[in-house]
Amino acid sequence: MNILERYHAMDYGPAPEARNEADAWLAARDFSKALFIGGDWKAAAGGKTFDTSEPSSGKLLAKVSDAGAADIDAAVSAAAKALPKWSASSGYQRAKVLYAIGRAMQRHQRLFAVLESIDNGKPIRESRDIDVPLAIRHFIHHAGWAQVLDKDFPDHKGVGVVGQIIPWNFPLLMLAWKIAPALAAGCTVVLKPAEFTPLTAILFADICERAGLPKGVVNIVQGGPEAGAAIVNHPGVQKIAFTGSSEVGKIIRKATAGSGKKLSLELGGKSAFVVFEDADLDSAVEGLVDGIWFNQGQVCCAGSRLLVQEGIAEAFIAKVKTRMSRLRVGSPLDKNTDIGPLVDVTQLDRVKGLVAEGARQGAVCWQPDVALPSSGYYHLPTLATGVSPANILAQEEVFGPVLATMTFRNTDEAIELANNTRYGLAASVWSENVNLALHVAPQLKAGIVWVNGTNMFDAACGFGGYRESGFGREGGREGMFEYLSAKLPLGPVIKPATATAQPVEQTEGDAIDRTAKLFIGGKQVRPDGNYSIAVATAKGKLAGEVGLGNRKDIRDAVAAARACKGWPAATAYNRSQVLYYLAENLSGRADEFAARLTQLTGATAKAAQEEVELSIERLFLYAGLADKFEGRVHQPPARAVTLALHEPVGVVGIVASDNAPLLGLISLVAPALAMGNTVVAVPSEKYPLLATDLYQVIEYSDVPAGAINIVTGRTAELAGVLAKHDDVDGLWVFADAETCAKAEAESIGNLKRVWTGDGCSLDWASAEAAGDAFLRRAVEVKNVWVPYGD
Repeated sequence: MNILERYHAMDYGPAPEARNEADAWLAARDFSKALFIGGDWKAAAGGKTFDTSEPSSGKLLAKVSDAGAADIDAAVSAAAKALPKWSASSGYQRAKVLYAIGRAMQRHQRLFAVLESIDNGKPIRESRDIDVPLAIRHFIHHAGWAQVLDKDFPDHKGVGVVGQIIPWNFPLLMLAWKIAPALAAGCTVVLKPAEFTPLTAILFADICERAGLPKGVVNIVQGGPEAGAAIVNHPGVQKIAFTGSSEVGKIIRKATAGSGKKLSLELGGKSAFVVFEDADLDSAVEGLVDGIWFNQGQVCCAGSRLLVQEGIAEAFIAKVKTRMSRLRVGSPLDKNTDIGPLVDVTQLDRVKGLVAEGARQGAVCWQPDVALPSSGYYHLPTLATGVSPANILAQEEVFGPVLATMTFRNTDEAIELANNTRYGLAASVWSENVNLALHVAPQLKAGIVWVNGTNMFDAACGFGGYRESGFGREGGREGMFEYLSAKLPLGPVIKPATATAQPVEQTEGDAIDRTAKLFIGGKQVRPDGNYSIAVATAKGKLAGEVGLGNRKDIRDAVAAARACKGWPAATAYNRSQVLYYLAENLSGRADEFAARLTQLTGATAKAAQEEVELSIERLFLYAGLADKFEGRVHQPPARAVTLALHEPVGVVGIVASDNAPLLGLISLVAPALAMGNTVVAVPSEKYPLLATDLYQVIEYSDVPAGAINIVTGRTAELAGVLAKHDDVDGLWVFADAETCAKAEAESIGNLKRVWTGDGCSLDWASAEAAGDAFLRRAVEVKNVWVPYGD
């Protein structure tokens, strides 16, 4: 074939990346001593190893030491020993080390890229041009955070020893996402890479030695489930950061319940790729290729659900099929390869099984006529059409090169289909009408939304999801908070409520029924069970009765909160006005509430008056902050801006304690309302009349029906119902330690965000028991990427 013929044919020739340096590095190492603990290389205490193989051929790469519980204990001890000196070092000292790590990685970035492609199977173009540069970017970016930590995060300090568990789809990048902010915050680390892909983590440990990182600050332990469980359950670990499947995330949530450990979870996804009829179709096709076939679809935020408007569906699908037929499947070290092998035969079998089941459920699965390599774990790119919303390919995370396609008629249907998933990690919106795109983006239940683009990441921009995609953020300012803690002013330890009610002395001469009802959907309603609880004064006499709420009452309250669309949709200024009205109306009845406090709690008239005044002041504070606690605009090193929007968590359950029963309740409800959440509140079990007295204040203050719902009753029982309810998005519990632990453990159904006092109340009168720390818990941060330019 002559040059002219080649020009017209446009055939690709092989363009292999040299692997000799990587093979030399592999040959020179003793992987039976691959545990990096306390700055030394060690074999597993039990002498066990596991195999890591090359996905493109199945050939053995190395036998790597397999950590057990004893090795994890040694790593945690090393991290704990290094913690005091590292956390006490200046921000500038930590910044220098982070920068040195980034620079050392730059000098060896080609070796990192080749090792990553050999061990994981991803095309060299991706590891060379995306994974490694982004990993380096994280260390250099977080060097800056280390140096300004005291200024930008006053009164915060590193959380302590951090256990980190990362997956196999982005081994080096996930390592950087985890380790860089932890080191910047002054934490020490025990990190476990995935069994399938341990090699670049071992090379990174080499880099740490060369960069002058003090011994024990970073410990890297290769291993399987035993090692992961040992990290999660180790009492010497103060925080767990996990990236992986939602199923394992739920196990970790339950295992850490009641331990007091900080937890962040970045889990699975089933991201929507929404194409409107006015989109640039050719650009959208290229974005789709990046969205679903990047890294063979082994991406938690892969755009695996294509939603395309009916009018363009046929033309768009034809373009997609044409583009798929030109994707090159082959060796990951060939620079022309688009799709490499899946990571392991077990993953290949799983993807095949899901495709077969999707077809059985009615999907039409199409694959291009492309030859697969004779060896390795390859799967053809697959397009599934005729997919119903309930089809397994539309609901389950396939984690492979499989695209499920559905159509929509209008914008509302597109949003409904996009949100028809238990996940909420990412989404991509394609339209030449920016107004339309920015109208849709805030309505998508996803932590990241890309406009006319996909798979854009940066260290300055937070990454993380809603719903069963986990909680917490990685990257950006919000990612730093995951590795920092600020001590809230602790109040007394909360004792469990007594199993048997104390006798209440009946008052004489008052035959009027004084039983307070529940407050649900803006109305006072009788409890479902028609039972009530006697409420005693400080002197043991009957003050009145309140309804005994149960599971059905919580169900009704949650339904009312979910149905209240006006409050989340209201402007921050409107919410501010309503909170001011609440404060104004409470102020008008201050003497009445002070008298009630004295009657129920025995507080002096002065102390009761102070609590009421502080409650009014707190409402004023959050009224003022409602339109001031705002998001940010990030400028990543790309032609795009990232809008870090503050959005309400959703329906928030609140369980208040007995101390400072009025101030404590308002200090929790007010910030949740200020940020646009709707609330189901369980007030003090001992002093619920202070909450029921608020009903008229709420009714007179223009609060939309359902924005605030109050269910009186037994704290432990109702907290458990809220924890199990899958339509509750967040839960704040200040109760005894057992109730708090159960709330965390029982929240795993939808992985709701849970905040507890770990068995303690707060000093609600303290200035630290209010402000930004509470508002941060009342919002989700959604990062919307908006490109600009030609």
